[in-house]
Amino acid sequence: MTLKISNRDARRLWIDAQGLSSAPTGPLDVLSIIKKLGFVQLDTIRTMSRAHHHILWSRNQNYREPMLWKMLAHDRSVFEHFTHDASILPTEFYPVWQRQFQRMEQKLSKYSWHEDKKLLAHVKARITAEGPLSTHAFDTVVKDKREMWKRPPHKLALDYLWHTGQLCTSHRENFKKFYDLPERVIPDDVRCQDISSKDQLNWLCREALSRLVFATPAEIGRFWGASNAQEVGAWVKGQGAKLQSVEIECADGRWTKALALSDVEQRLRTARQPTSRLRILNPFDPLIRDRTRLLRLFGLDYKIEIFIPAAKRKWGYYVYPLLEGSRFVGRIEVRAARKQNQLQVLQFWPEPCTMWTANRAEKLDAELKRLSRLAGVEQVVWNCARDPV
Repeated sequence: MTLKISNRDARRLWIDAQGLSSAPTGPLDVLSIIKKLGFVQLDTIRTMSRAHHHILWSRNQNYREPMLWKMLAHDRSVFEHFTHDASILPTEFYPVWQRQFQRMEQKLSKYSWHEDKKLLAHVKARITAEGPLSTHAFDTVVKDKREMWKRPPHKLALDYLWHTGQLCTSHRENFKKFYDLPERVIPDDVRCQDISSKDQLNWLCREALSRLVFATPAEIGRFWGASNAQEVGAWVKGQGAKLQSVEIECADGRWTKALALSDVEQRLRTARQPTSRLRILNPFDPLIRDRTRLLRLFGLDYKIEIFIPAAKRKWGYYVYPLLEGSRFVGRIEVRAARKQNQLQVLQFWPEPCTMWTANRAEKLDAELKRLSRLAGVEQVVWNCARDPV
């Protein structure tokens, strides 16, 4: 029998699964946060704090930026690889990531990155002899006509070796990546585990659905980016009673079909109500990363406009959605002006049909003050109107 889940309950389930139901306080366990999410996306943009740091901070505001890099470089409790984008994953997931290395090798075979065997061998030999190296240790140059996205041969070689698991990220310095051999990065007891491809796929699909709570087969496949539609479809067919058919009520009242694990009714009973605290979420936060799911569940039509020319933007360069309880109540554009020791509010928009009360304004002020501590600045300065017209 198909289980019907109201929009209110679907939001509650999803927010709780993403670690955003409770106030982001209390003892900090960064690795547990990453395990619960599955991975944390890396991003270079630092208008305030980079996405990976902001995502972790949103779950516990005792988090500070150096903590993640210590886990990567010294504790070796996390590793870096490619999901839908470059991401940080728990090191204990490494054994089920072998099929992703193989998939990336197949995917990259249509490019020429792997054809210069001599260069690949040279890059690996230098890293073997010298230890972790960044792209700056090599000096090959683009020989053909220089184009915007054209990269030197050594960068292509490093990327190929990294994507296919022949090199690992050793550490990062000021976000610059250093590469090393897997045997010097991943602990032997994890790296040497041998798990069949079938068992890897089963783990990836099951754990994706557990974190999504309810999902279509396409959403299951997109979660890790480590399986194709045919593989996920075969997995679904083989699960039988281990999966529950559900219908999810959308924000606009429509109903859509999805799948859930057999414990979904238990999760419905135990999922917490979201805190009424107002949160400033990163554009790459896993709660909102899937824009189609975001629109379907919350009715929020949100796009990041960093690649849109300024004159054509509807909102701004890097705009943060504001979550209060289980509703999105506004959007805000902020940046850290570190030389001025300021967190500057550039633009602010309440969502339509949202009354911007004095209580909400106080909540936003409190969250901006907390966010300024993550950014390492002391003052919050509004460069736009505080009260919506």
